[in-house]
Amino acid sequence: MSRAPRLIATIAFFAFALISAYLFSAPLPVHAQHHADHVMIVPADLKWSPVPSLPAGAQIAVIEGPLSNAGPITARIKFPANYRLPAHTHPVIEHVTVLSGTFHMGAGDKLDTTKTKALTQGAFAIMQPGTRHFAWTAEETIVQIHSVGPWGITYVDPADDPRKK
Repeated sequence: MSRAPRLIATIAFFAFALISAYLFSAPLPVHAQHHADHVMIVPADLKWSPVPSLPAGAQIAVIEGPLSNAGPITARIKFPANYRLPAHTHPVIEHVTVLSGTFHMGAGDKLDTTKTKALTQGAFAIMQPGTRHFAWTAEETIVQIHSVGPWGITYVDPADDPRKK
């Protein structure tokens, strides 16, 4: 290789190395931190309250909502150990991420602990509107739900609805 092409190749290599070093070492701009609607929440910020539409013992912390309005919703639900959530449906799609514990979920018309999948920390589930599903826990479990409201719950067996007791 003659001297000129070698010099061009060397310059190109060093230019590439310098640009790469800059791109991978320079902090990326975080524009959202300066936006008025940017929200950052740590677990200590959450305000837990009972969930009237779920059997006693569950607690909810609404992060984005309210659940009854049209629009994006995000909430965390904390289930105590040995909790049972009877078969039910939702009017909107529901995305569930398990944050801690094990959430045992199944599909069908009646809670059957032998017909569930154990969703451990980091697991994810999607229920389409109207999907009949149920869940139970053996240990305290926290899940995060994401959806587009209005969110609601309808029990397959109306006798399971705690709002009617």
